[in-house]
Amino acid sequence: MTEHFGYDIDKRYLPVLLPFLLRPSQDGVTLTDEGSLIATFGLLRVATPRTNIIDAHITRNYRWWTAAGVRLSRADDGLTFGTNNRAGVCIHFEQKVQSRLRRSGHSALTVTVADLERLVTALGRDDEQPRVPTP
Repeated sequence: MTEHFGYDIDKRYLPVLLPFLLRPSQDGVTLTDEGSLIATFGLLRVATPRTNIIDAHITRNYRWWTAAGVRLSRADDGLTFGTNNRAGVCIHFEQKVQSRLRRSGHSALTVTVADLERLVTALGRDDEQPRVPTP
């Protein structure tokens, strides 16, 4: 059964989020019956087979100035779809996923969905050891 996980939106960030054309009632993470993960944030979309996911875990307490909007990581090739500074799920991929922002792809995606625990559990990574990505 397809599951959708909407974003936990801090309304104080709406002025930053709206230029990305965020659609609060539609955007978020969808796990499809066909075995795909699709994350949307306005006009941006990341999609990958769920078999490409090697880890998913909750991260918390982001700096407010890095928490909102679409953002590339300065530390690595990660991507964030952020709507609050409280918490999100960081999803790691075996093979990098592409986006409009980086042709070489992203090895991780952080999403600030409303039901963190349910997404981690649905990805099947709540009690598993992370797999090691293949080089």
